[in-house]
Amino acid sequence: MVAPKAPRKGSLQYWPRKRGAKFLPSVNWDVIPSNNTKHLKGFIAYKTGMVSVEIKDSTPDSMTKDKKIIIPATILECPPMRIFSVRFYKYSKVAREVLAENPDKELKRKITFPKKFSHKLESVKPEEYDDIRVIVYSQVKKTKIKKTPDMSEIALTGANVSEKLAWVKEHLGKEISIADVFENNSLMDSRGLTKGKGFQGPVKRFGVKLRFHKTEKGQRKVGSIGPWHPTGVTFRVPQSGQMGMYTRLKYNNKIISVLKSSEKPVTNLKNYGNINTDYIVVDGSVQGSAKRPLLITAPLRATKKQAKKKFELLRIIQ
Repeated sequence: MVAPKAPRKGSLQYWPRKRGAKFLPSVNWDVIPSNNTKHLKGFIAYKTGMVSVEIKDSTPDSMTKDKKIIIPATILECPPMRIFSVRFYKYSKVAREVLAENPDKELKRKITFPKKFSHKLESVKPEEYDDIRVIVYSQVKKTKIKKTPDMSEIALTGANVSEKLAWVKEHLGKEISIADVFENNSLMDSRGLTKGKGFQGPVKRFGVKLRFHKTEKGQRKVGSIGPWHPTGVTFRVPQSGQMGMYTRLKYNNKIISVLKSSEKPVTNLKNYGNINTDYIVVDGSVQGSAKRPLLITAPLRATKKQAKKKFELLRIIQ
């Protein structure tokens, strides 16, 4: 019989293992494709928790085709967003930024505005710039989980700068809903922080095997931390430290349905409460705890297996 092997967990791809700098991570929008969303390449959402949903599976060649099945799902509440400012890029650098007119009074209390800024969007010549992106903020106050809005830079879809600028002018001062960006049975990537687990030892943090019960220097430790010379412990040795609150990206989440709270109300979710704005139902799990802000984007590398899935939401089982 072959001896069982249990190599330590913990990929060196994620190093150092420390808390994320911010809840909503930065995104390289140049590599995100623009053919899977409408107008915006992303949206700010908030995790409410997991539920069971009854769906009708319409996936071609599926073993459960045309049958009613129950699957685990995650609900993400997506309050409407507004445009805070417009950034104009030249040679991959911000050449100009124009603030939207009449920002919310709530936003002025929470955010320090720049001393010098411009509201003149009509004077901008689109042919002078290479790209346009918008700084948006979520109207999270409508969800009643907190008051301070979350802000993020999001790229636009469009054939050229003039087309993108026309869409920005049309939506300045207006609310942008999740239905304006994503649709039923589309794919998305979720970016955000995982659950925080605090300071943990190497057994929990890296999956190190427990030592013999009569070990003098402790069971929940690694057997060797390296040679005497060169002095110092290498970063490859599993050690105690922060676990969780890592920035992670989950690929190809299937959006089962985009709904309004007035159509299908969801109430009394554990650690969250009631859903008061638009929300989406996503197949499977998403990183983070309840009330965690997430940045959902168009899929970076969509797979055919996920893309061909077609679900029809029948009911939400709490």
